[in-house]
Amino acid sequence: MAKSSKLVVDASVVVKWYVEEEYSEKALKIFDDYSDGKLDLLSVQLMPFEVLNSLRFNPEMGVRDLEKVGESLARAQIALFPILDGLYIDSVRIAIEYGTTIYDSTYLALAKSTDCNLCTADEKFVKRIEPAENLKLLKNM
Repeated sequence: MAKSSKLVVDASVVVKWYVEEEYSEKALKIFDDYSDGKLDLLSVQLMPFEVLNSLRFNPEMGVRDLEKVGESLARAQIALFPILDGLYIDSVRIAIEYGTTIYDSTYLALAKSTDCNLCTADEKFVKRIEPAENLKLLKNM
């Protein structure tokens, strides 16, 4: 089955696959569409580090839980793009222009370079960047 579309996901979306948070059901639907072959998921190589770091500070997550998340992310085989293959150029430009972090800007730079949308749950980031035609807020997906 050919995949119908592609989507960049950031850590704020992926974290919701592992802990119950607002809009987790929407995040899980994205993962289900990926698992069913309806969607290609892309991200930056930084994403697994951000996810694990975020979950590390969740009081319900222990060492084994974090190891399982790492194993799950490895099995998911999401296409992870390196920042130093030129992605940093647009990341820096976006961060400076909109006053955002390089971390967050890198996901948007990837979306632009791969001609697809970025899905994020980070409303503060979206407010800084708006309007951006390839930036989608998870709650609106």
